[in-house]
Amino acid sequence: MTQYSGKALVALILLAPVAALTADPSPGRSRDLVRMVRQDCGSCHGLTLKGGLGPPLLPETLREKPAESLRYTVLLGRPGTPMPPWNAFLTEAEADWIVRQLIAGFPEETR
Repeated sequence: MTQYSGKALVALILLAPVAALTADPSPGRSRDLVRMVRQDCGSCHGLTLKGGLGPPLLPETLREKPAESLRYTVLLGRPGTPMPPWNAFLTEAEADWIVRQLIAGFPEETR
């Protein structure tokens, strides 16, 4: 068994959730998430994510917004608006991945 000093153990405990949030989904799950965003989110935000009932989800419209705020919008929705919560379908790590992809320029669906 590996021995850790008290400080190292505290650092591991504190950093483990951060590492979990930044991990990319598997290639299969990534394809599922791209399809979900393009189809389900696209039904309101436009299939090209340029806007519709919901605002555009393009890099130029999202870059100035805090990523944490965007993650919580994805997970918890926006009460009083048509934006539903997606936390029943996504983990926090997956929501973070989606936000990173949206800010970078969301990928197209692949088959």
